[in-house]
Amino acid sequence: MKRNLFSLCCMLAVLLGTALPLAAQTSMSVDIYGPGQRQLNIAQATPVPLAEGQPLPAIAASLNDRIGHNLVYMPFLKQMWENDVLGGLTVDKPTADGIDFKRFQLSRVDLVLTAGWEPRGAEAGDVELRAYEALSGQLLIGKAYSDVRPMHVAEVADRFCAELMRVLTGQGEFFLSEIGYSKKEGENRNIYAVRSTGHSTRRLTNLDGIATAESFSFDGRSMVFTHIGRTTHSLGVWNEAEGTKLVRLKGSAVIGPTYLPDGQIAVTLNLTGNPGIYLLDRDFNVVRPLAEGWGINVSPSFDASGDKMVFTSSRAGNPHIFQMNTRTGEISRITFEGKYNTNPSISPDGRLLTYARLTPEGQRIWMRDLATGAERQISYGPGDDEDPSFAPDGYYVAFASSRTGQWKVYLTTRHGDPAIPVDTGSGEAMSPAWNYKR
Repeated sequence: MKRNLFSLCCMLAVLLGTALPLAAQTSMSVDIYGPGQRQLNIAQATPVPLAEGQPLPAIAASLNDRIGHNLVYMPFLKQMWENDVLGGLTVDKPTADGIDFKRFQLSRVDLVLTAGWEPRGAEAGDVELRAYEALSGQLLIGKAYSDVRPMHVAEVADRFCAELMRVLTGQGEFFLSEIGYSKKEGENRNIYAVRSTGHSTRRLTNLDGIATAESFSFDGRSMVFTHIGRTTHSLGVWNEAEGTKLVRLKGSAVIGPTYLPDGQIAVTLNLTGNPGIYLLDRDFNVVRPLAEGWGINVSPSFDASGDKMVFTSSRAGNPHIFQMNTRTGEISRITFEGKYNTNPSISPDGRLLTYARLTPEGQRIWMRDLATGAERQISYGPGDDEDPSFAPDGYYVAFASSRTGQWKVYLTTRHGDPAIPVDTGSGEAMSPAWNYKR
């Protein structure tokens, strides 16, 4: 075990890479949270050797392809192709003195990405990745990665794109995050996690029955979920160190457990005849009710301060979204349009709310500004779109959709950019939830 741990540490040291000397950074930036996104044209140059006459390792093209794959997740970047750029995507060298910025400027390119390789045999190499502003020729980011092999390609691409997005927007954690989901396996469902860009899938639970509605703690170290057995509902608890355990709670139902920022848990229990939301301490004891009374109260979601809780309730007749001030206990109704609004997820800053609404075309994902009340649709099917989950950066939204005839997980943004499928492998995948702290 110690040997395996040592090998893992060595691999991480390789993948983290080192920073290249940076020129003075430009003011180029994108406000991804504003009402409209500025879009930049980005050209990814063909990889070149660091020393003239050296061969390129076979993985040079693979890494370029993987970075191109990742650029799709940044809708504020428009990829430029060979025919879009005067003279194509070739450069003489990966450094500024080997790039004819003029022809990129004439093609209206804003950013130029380069990759320079020093081979280590046919299947490995050291790579230097850079991003330049085409107009000024200034270096925005430079990273070097040593002894890159095929198994490292996806990780290196993620790490470089995280740095690129951080330079442009101030946020880059998306590329290092995981998305948890509930996967159907015959009669059972279990919780898996996959990197947000669709690789490194890992299984988190291995249980008979249905494991679903998972929620990761704010520090990323633990996960709670609903487990439905043949005769009982239980609270499922998972963490890296101890694995999985099931906790029996009072009542006949355990629905949608959710972590608060302080590590306590909110969960729907049936203690009084109607499902209500209750606060549990870290030892899973009921502390007090949060939302109970007439009707069904489910699906709590909290902002990063823990002061705001949104939830679904039938107290007004049909299911609608409500908000609670957890300090005062004051509850206000949020949604009035439609007859079926469910599965709310609040942004970490407490300003936006995303949820599913039943429309004549099926369930769709909506976004609401909690300050102004303005709302708009951000998913468009076909089929049904359900279970939206705000990413901790407040920009990306994951959701489940049946648009292909089978439930899968998709990504969009707070602006409703075209949905991108998450690679969860074969079988149905539902109930997405984010884990940013790995």
